[in-house]
Amino acid sequence: MCALMIGSLAMQSPPPQPSAKQADLDRRMGWFRDARFGMFIHCGLYAIPGGQWQGKEVGGAGEWILQTARIPPAEYMPLITQFNPVEFNADEWVRIAKMAGQKYIVITSKHHEGFALWDSRVSTFDVMGTPFKRDILKELADACARGGIKLCFYHSIMDWTHCDYLPKREWDARKEEDADFDRYVGYMKEQLRELVSGKYGKIGILWFDGEWEPSWTHERGLELARYVRALDPDIIINNRVDKGRNGMAGLNGAGDWAGDYGTPEQEIPATGLAGTDWETCMTMNDTWGWKATDKNWKSAANMIQMLCDIASKGGNFLLNVGSQPDGRIPAESIERLAQIGAWMETNGEAIYGSSASPFANLPWGRCTQKQLPQGRTRLYLHVFEWPKSADGKSNTLIMPALTNEIVAVRLLGATSFASSATRSGDGWSISIPLTPSDPVCSVIAIDIVGRPLPTAAHSSK
Repeated sequence: MCALMIGSLAMQSPPPQPSAKQADLDRRMGWFRDARFGMFIHCGLYAIPGGQWQGKEVGGAGEWILQTARIPPAEYMPLITQFNPVEFNADEWVRIAKMAGQKYIVITSKHHEGFALWDSRVSTFDVMGTPFKRDILKELADACARGGIKLCFYHSIMDWTHCDYLPKREWDARKEEDADFDRYVGYMKEQLRELVSGKYGKIGILWFDGEWEPSWTHERGLELARYVRALDPDIIINNRVDKGRNGMAGLNGAGDWAGDYGTPEQEIPATGLAGTDWETCMTMNDTWGWKATDKNWKSAANMIQMLCDIASKGGNFLLNVGSQPDGRIPAESIERLAQIGAWMETNGEAIYGSSASPFANLPWGRCTQKQLPQGRTRLYLHVFEWPKSADGKSNTLIMPALTNEIVAVRLLGATSFASSATRSGDGWSISIPLTPSDPVCSVIAIDIVGRPLPTAAHSSK
C-alpha cells in the first residue's frame, strides 16, 4: 500500500471569471488542449521529384523545390500529369495516427506550389486533373470520421503558380502587371469556402502559412480571419493568418494579431509561450515533403521526450510525415510512430488534457498536471534521468520545493510496486523501483492536496 500523507485543504481564492472573448476562445480550444498530440501530413506534387530536378540533387526542403531549384511554373505545373498515389489508403493513414496516440490530423490542402488535394470548383490545378482523379481530402475526412480523429487543413496563403499571386519569382516569365492580387485573394476565399462548407465534415483547424511575403498585410490577415470565422464560428485559426509570428519562434507578442494560437516551427520554446495556446510543428527528419535522400531521422526516444517537454510547457506537438509519391507514409515514420504509440499506451494520461508544469525546472525531467475533484491536483512526473540507487536495495526520487501534502503515489504501467512519500527538506522523497519502467521516460503520478504550491525559487510563475 502507498503511504498516504493527508493534509488539510489550503484556502484558495476562486479563479476570476473569463471575459466573453476568452470564454469563446476556451470553447473553441477545448478539444485542442485535450488532444496535445497531432499528425502533420505534407502531400503534394513535390513528392514526385523527391528532391531532384533534371537529374540533379536540390538542396533544402523537398516541398520547396520549385523555389530552391528556381523552376518556372510553366515547367513545374505539368507534374500534375504524374501525380498518381495508387497506394493511398485514408483508413491506413488514420490507423497510423491512432497507433501513435495522435488525436488530430493537419493535412496540406494546398501548399505553396498551389496544387489542391481536393476537387476544387475554381481551379483545374487540383487532384481531379491528375491520373489519380480521387478527392484525397474527402476520403481522409470520411476515414477520420470513422476513426474518431479530428481533421484539420493546412492552407498556404502564398501560391507560386497562381497567375494572380504577387510577388512573382524572378524566374517566373509571367508579368506582374498582368496579375491582380485582390483577385487572387477572392480565389483563395472561394477555395476556403469549399473546404469548410460541410463536404469534408466539421473541420477543427485552418492552419495558414506563407504569410511572410510583403503582399500579405496585417489588415488582410484580420479580414481573412473574420471571413473564415463567419463561415464557421467554431473553427480554430492559427496565427499565421496574420503577421502574428516571430520567425521560427512562433509568436509575435506585439500587436493585435488575428488567430487563436502560436506556431513555433522546428523548435520548442524554452519556457513555453505564456498567456496563449501554442503548438510546435516539427519534422521527423530534415524536410516536410518527402525527399528520397533525407535519412536524418530523429529517434523515437528523442521525440517522446520532446512530447513530454512540450506538454510540460502547455503546448501541443504536431509531428510531420511526408507521403511518398505512391501515397504511402514512409516506413521509417511508421516505425517511430509505433514506438511513440507504445509509450503513449501506458503514459498517455500524463499528456492528454494536461496543463503546464508549476515548476520552472526539475533536475530529472518534466512535469504535467491535472485538476482532480475535491480540490486536489495530480502531478505527472516525467522522469528522463532515473536516479541511481546508493545501496542497490532501495531508490528514491526527490521532488523538490513542493509544499503541498502528497496523498497518493503510483508508477504508470506498474501493477506491483508500492510507493511511499516522506518529507525531505522543502520537498519530498518518493520511493521508486531500482530500475525505470521505461528507459526513455517513466511517469510517476502523485496526487496532492490543493493546487501545487512550489517554493518561490522553483515556481514557473
